[in-house]
Amino acid sequence: MAPRWQQVADVLVGYSTAVKPRERVMIAMVEAETFPLAQAVYECCVKAGAYPQIQFLSEKLRHSLLKYGDKEQVSWLPEIEAYGMDWADVYIGLRGGCDARLMSDIPAPVLAVNQRRQGEISTMRWAKTRWCLVRVPNESMARNAAIDLDTLEDMFFAACLMDYESAAVKWRETAKQLSGSTTVRITAGANTDLSFSVAGRHWLVCHGRINLPDGEIYTAPVNDTLNGVIHFDFPGIFGGKLIHGIRLEWRDGALTHASASSNEDYLLQILETDAGSSRLGEFAFGMNSHINHFCHDILIDEKMGGTIHLALGRAYPDCGGVNQSSIHWDLLKDLRTCGAVYIDGEPVFADGELLL
Repeated sequence: MAPRWQQVADVLVGYSTAVKPRERVMIAMVEAETFPLAQAVYECCVKAGAYPQIQFLSEKLRHSLLKYGDKEQVSWLPEIEAYGMDWADVYIGLRGGCDARLMSDIPAPVLAVNQRRQGEISTMRWAKTRWCLVRVPNESMARNAAIDLDTLEDMFFAACLMDYESAAVKWRETAKQLSGSTTVRITAGANTDLSFSVAGRHWLVCHGRINLPDGEIYTAPVNDTLNGVIHFDFPGIFGGKLIHGIRLEWRDGALTHASASSNEDYLLQILETDAGSSRLGEFAFGMNSHINHFCHDILIDEKMGGTIHLALGRAYPDCGGVNQSSIHWDLLKDLRTCGAVYIDGEPVFADGELLL
């Protein structure tokens, strides 16, 4: 076991989830390459006096279900996964990367139905456990990022093993400066000019508790005030399928236009998941300067310094968000070379830099 995996496990068990004696811990090992970290996390849980269980999952296995399963199988709620959310006090998801093209042969309606069920599992995890998700680098992720695995791992470990407690002090100060603000406006070229209210919402920080690597300052829009359009430079990734060139437009909170340059039919299926899936649950600034390669993986990419992201679907109540949905889908907007964010009419973020 490489020492760096042990260091990440120490962070996950001792800091992120703060596992206590006699707690039940579900460790979801997603893809075989995550075993070194799964072993390290398991050992840390045992040493902490907890009761760890390992569950093995894989996107390749899910692909087999979607390709060969009938309608009932595809729409079936995975019962053991659902039970695990009731059983566990703590859930640690170790998610290995997969080929970005893996689901390219799965029809959009089939993938959307199954993804809706996966969203229900995610909602259970969010509501019933203390959790942290990790996207573990592997060869598939390195290919998606167009870099070698050593470079990807170096970035991953630097981003995971930063001093989150010290960083959190600085990020909270920024969040405090944003506290009490009422309006947000995002501009970037001719295709993005989106405004919304954040009146009465709280600005909070993510600092290694529910994701690793981590680093963001986030809040929740007041959906009825959404007006304007936004174009996403990076492709959206949902259920293992890439959607390029997403363009969304709202008027007085209602989604009036949605298009994409690829897999548009899948985008429209996602937006019809439920009543809250076409509304926003989150707006956030990425704050982790160690992440400097786009990996086609939102758990890592959304933390990249110089970017912002908005999530369709479920809002976090701790920041005052009220939107409910079985999905929470983050979409990334790169502002490192062009674009700005205005808070109450004043620029606070321009060309990838916070101005506060």
